[in-house]
Amino acid sequence: MPNLAVESLTLSHFRSHHVVQIKCDARPIAIYGANGAGKTNILEAVSLLSPGRGVRRASAEEMTRRPEALGWKVKAVLRSQGRLHEVETWSENGAARQVRIDSKAATQVMLGRIARVLWLIPAMDRLWIEGADGRRRFLDRMTLSFYPSHADNVLIYEKNMRERNRLLKDRVKDAHWYRAIESQMAESGVKIRAAREETLAHIHASQEQAETAFPTANLTLTNAENIDIPNNSDELAVLLADYRNRDITAGRTLIGPHRDDLYGVFAAKNVPAKDSSTGEQKALLISLILANSRALKEQTGLTPVLLLDEVAAHLDAGRRAALYEEICALGAQAWMTGTGPELFEEFGAARSASISI
Repeated sequence: MPNLAVESLTLSHFRSHHVVQIKCDARPIAIYGANGAGKTNILEAVSLLSPGRGVRRASAEEMTRRPEALGWKVKAVLRSQGRLHEVETWSENGAARQVRIDSKAATQVMLGRIARVLWLIPAMDRLWIEGADGRRRFLDRMTLSFYPSHADNVLIYEKNMRERNRLLKDRVKDAHWYRAIESQMAESGVKIRAAREETLAHIHASQEQAETAFPTANLTLTNAENIDIPNNSDELAVLLADYRNRDITAGRTLIGPHRDDLYGVFAAKNVPAKDSSTGEQKALLISLILANSRALKEQTGLTPVLLLDEVAAHLDAGRRAALYEEICALGAQAWMTGTGPELFEEFGAARSASISI
């Protein structure tokens, strides 16, 4: 039985749903129905049981049901490592979402201590060929699954970078105004980069140790300036100071972990992921989600909840069967969507639960 599973889920005025109540066990869950029925909205609600803005990166206001716009609420009973937790997250009148765990006010980071949620949605299919922002977010979601404190470090870094960018745009040259900001950026920035590098090491180890039907990806952390970013906070602070005049000219900070990128290679063919076929790119993404899950289970003892939106539609029957076998071998509760039940036949009724909407 998975050591992490959603046992009940209630949505109120969330997206297209007025009220939805789902009771489930630890088995994978197949949700099927016509396009526009609200399948992805259910996955989005589950994704809010973890830190962040969910699968769509939407604002709290965007998640409210229209035309009422009364606010929304997601409530779940979550079994995590043998304990039951009642999790509630909601927003009123478009305000930032709030969280309660076991009837006590909580932060989003605290969600990461009891629940790990990984996802793959169609919008990620172009990950390898679009901008670095998407790949950096993908890497940070993986990193957050291992290190919940990563979210705090990113927030601290970005807050200080915004202050530094304001000084740069105002063309302030007095070093006194920059020192404290750059020191805090360097301290959090080194932690961010270390967590990202450690995460890639976990992913690579997981891929090497597993026999899987999905291809292996070699991943490297790069940066836009193609320079070596120090792993020491004092040295990174010096580098930020050295770049100050160039940054003033640009009106923004040109170096640091906010400029990191994830470079992927299809290992079997030694071809960059961006140059691989559409099918190969999709298979690489599935492979990384599975590797992340295996590594997380090994490193933390916690098997994540998986959200796989329309993944089956892009796989032939053999690959679908292989994916479902790997999900069952992991012991993960996977929430999957598709247009019809035939996409989930390889699971078999005993190994999965079905919801028609």
